[in-house]
Amino acid sequence: MKSFFAVDLGATSGRTIVGRIGNDSGIELEEINRFPNHIIQIGGHFYWDIFELYRNILEGLKIVAQRQLKIESIGIDTWGCDFAMFGADGQLLSQPFTYRDPHTEGAPERFFKNCVDRNKVYELTGIQVMNFNTLFQFDTLNVNNCSAYKNAAKILFIPDALAYLLTGEMVTEYTVATTAQIVNAKTRKLETSLLEKVGLSEQSFGKFVYPGETIGKLRAEIQQITGLSDIPVIAVGSHDTASAVAAVPATSEKFAYLSSGTWSLMGIETKSPIISESSERLNFTNEGGINGTIRVLKNICGMWLLERCRAEWNDSLGYGELIEMAQACEANVSLINPDDQAFANPSSMVKAIEDFCQKTGQPIPQTKGEFVRCIFDSLANRYREIIEMLESIAGEHIEILHVIGGGSRNKMLNQLTANAIGIPVVAGPAEATAMGNIMVQAVAAGAASSVAEMRKQLANSPDLERFEPMK
Repeated sequence: MKSFFAVDLGATSGRTIVGRIGNDSGIELEEINRFPNHIIQIGGHFYWDIFELYRNILEGLKIVAQRQLKIESIGIDTWGCDFAMFGADGQLLSQPFTYRDPHTEGAPERFFKNCVDRNKVYELTGIQVMNFNTLFQFDTLNVNNCSAYKNAAKILFIPDALAYLLTGEMVTEYTVATTAQIVNAKTRKLETSLLEKVGLSEQSFGKFVYPGETIGKLRAEIQQITGLSDIPVIAVGSHDTASAVAAVPATSEKFAYLSSGTWSLMGIETKSPIISESSERLNFTNEGGINGTIRVLKNICGMWLLERCRAEWNDSLGYGELIEMAQACEANVSLINPDDQAFANPSSMVKAIEDFCQKTGQPIPQTKGEFVRCIFDSLANRYREIIEMLESIAGEHIEILHVIGGGSRNKMLNQLTANAIGIPVVAGPAEATAMGNIMVQAVAAGAASSVAEMRKQLANSPDLERFEPMK
């Protein structure tokens, strides 16, 4: 049995995990440490504390060394789009901006007007337009004469920046780079014609690598701090959704996936990008996947809605209690559009929902249960709309939806989703992101033959649960 160390960082929390792979036992996961990921507000801007994330990764590695757990390699996955800027001496110039920083509001329209036509950007990248896409972050920092941006010798996406802190090697991993809207969807390389418009070049980034390639080995300083040896750090699907989709236990090609967490990401897996008038009009994205695949998907504002409400309520009610309260409420009384800009980062999510319902002439939720029911019904309705869009642009009928990630544990939402989309929903694995991360490491180390074979093993897991549509 071989063990691998996965770093899995989300927008609200992070953790490190050891995954063990045996001949017939599939993947066994053990969480090593878990920690919050806080957004820091300073001077009207929102930042990530990358050094705190780095410190917590080191804590996880220290625990591994103290317990004398032998690990073959390390892989890091995080959310997409965001990046860190480094000077010519290799030092961090600024804490990374978070994609929720309001400085990019209106940025896409400015870029399309002053730099490159919207249709041309989509034709090149196949990436859906969202104001926080890295391309528009770059343009915003460039226009605002950000000192860190102007003096950056290298720009590294968050997983690549953390890998650099561990190894001293600067790379740009393909799957996370595609989320930036700066990678050509067909050549699968950086698109220099776009970079030039924001004052950058290929030399502004690290060596371009793909999942399964070795980034480097732990620096001597890290070995001394943690007590580990020169363990290799592997480029996995560094974008967390790429890792999650790698672990979809699909047995048919006619499937869609829903990576359910803070964000919901719904899509299909293809061999080539789908870039058409319809896919552009419907704002679908073509992100890089494992083994040369493309993830044709749409981002949906997922459990962020409920997470923000819970933080605002500031009480001891857990998800289980809130779901029970929601189940007792009438269905589809009020529906919101989860992707409306009003829900992106409001000061009060509760008020944002109230205002949307009032503006659209719907009953305003009064109890916590009604708020939760409104959120769940709205998400299920949105999932139905996206399934219909996917079938339209791909020209194929989708037979089954695989729900993966932490949200796959939400049985109520799974059933509501099956009812809404009219096809079966298979829930699990909940730890898809960590599993996909470890699967790529295992294949790179020769501990598994292929990701496809490991998917077949996952499909036989007793932990998966099936939900049939009900009238």
